[in-house]
Amino acid sequence: MADDRKKDQSIFTNALMRWIDERFPLSSMIREHATEYYASKNFNIWYIFGVLSTVVLMIQLLTGLFLTMSYKPSVQEAFNSVEYIMRSVEWGWLIRYMHSTGSSFFFIVVYLHMFRAMLYGSYKKPRELIWIIGMLIYFCLMAEAFFGYLLPWGNMSYWAAGVIVNLFTAIPVIGETLAEWIRGDYYISDITLNRFFAFHVFALPIALIALVVAHILALHHVGSNNPDGIEIKEYKDEEGKPIDGVAFHPYHTSKDLVGITIFLIFYCIAVFFVPEMGGLFLEVDNFEPANPLQTPEHIVPAWYYTPYYAILRAVPNKLIGAIILVSAVLCFVILPWLDKCKVKSIRYRGWQYKLALYLFALSFLVLGYLGMMPATGIYVILARVFTVIYFAFFLLMPFYTRFENTKPVPNRVIYKK
Repeated sequence: MADDRKKDQSIFTNALMRWIDERFPLSSMIREHATEYYASKNFNIWYIFGVLSTVVLMIQLLTGLFLTMSYKPSVQEAFNSVEYIMRSVEWGWLIRYMHSTGSSFFFIVVYLHMFRAMLYGSYKKPRELIWIIGMLIYFCLMAEAFFGYLLPWGNMSYWAAGVIVNLFTAIPVIGETLAEWIRGDYYISDITLNRFFAFHVFALPIALIALVVAHILALHHVGSNNPDGIEIKEYKDEEGKPIDGVAFHPYHTSKDLVGITIFLIFYCIAVFFVPEMGGLFLEVDNFEPANPLQTPEHIVPAWYYTPYYAILRAVPNKLIGAIILVSAVLCFVILPWLDKCKVKSIRYRGWQYKLALYLFALSFLVLGYLGMMPATGIYVILARVFTVIYFAFFLLMPFYTRFENTKPVPNRVIYKK
């Protein structure tokens, strides 16, 4: 009886799949992007962060959807609607904390994902376009977080948004007009909040989803990189399958599930026990409504912007500071053409690149800390020192990568636990 039931279910499933495949290429998509997509067998823990970025994106989209059901984008009601969500909407406090914590976790996994690409040369030929699309995702994510930062209409959000928008006034000729267009007014007002809400909820999520799809399609077209920086497509068996590769599903998906589970444990700990993270994820000043007459003692943007904020404050001139700030972000885009080394993976690169990368990572972390500190005394001096180190990584790269003493790269991938 049980065997007959299973047989009937199998017949129904096969018939349903045939019906779908006649109208939509579902089976071919599964084969192309999962069961017959071969990735290197030596992926390590660094390769989990791309999947985690997708997981957090889904969390943000879902929680954001539920938040918009009770949020009101107006100066008079925005702050109170957030309080209403926190206090009166069933499980509203959880959804709000999941969303606010998720924004910080999103940047954590994206930054680690970018660092992994820099470790193993995932931006080098033939993956330059993948890297560029990834950077567009990063820029879009920064804009999405910026627009969403104002929506709670807290006092820190109000003043931090004003500081960032005023940066555009440094642009010659069009600066004032551009800043006015972004605000929709001569100051941060109700129309500004509505514009930011439209960008945060509608325009940028669509752009993010489209870019993520393009990023995955480009990745699966070229093939994933690996810790050895070897192209596994060059070595295939008699069936045309890469010898050093395994099917993404079920081999890598099963490992990804373990990583996702561990990630969600840490995520849930943050959501349930330290959602404010001592003022790092949710600033104390944002628990007070926006007040144009009460400036916070120390205006600081969200922590994921503070490295660039420190770079901005390290330069006395407003225009030059804005140019350097934009350059600090855009430098990542041209990384594939700055790196002249033929070797991809840091495992086989010379000490020059290793030292430069570690100094760059250190400068980024220190600048992030300095961006949270007052722009006075030793903090400004240190910000200038580490800004120089930050830019030296990019500007000197064509020189120190050209003369690296690299190690021989193996012909086949090496599996290391």
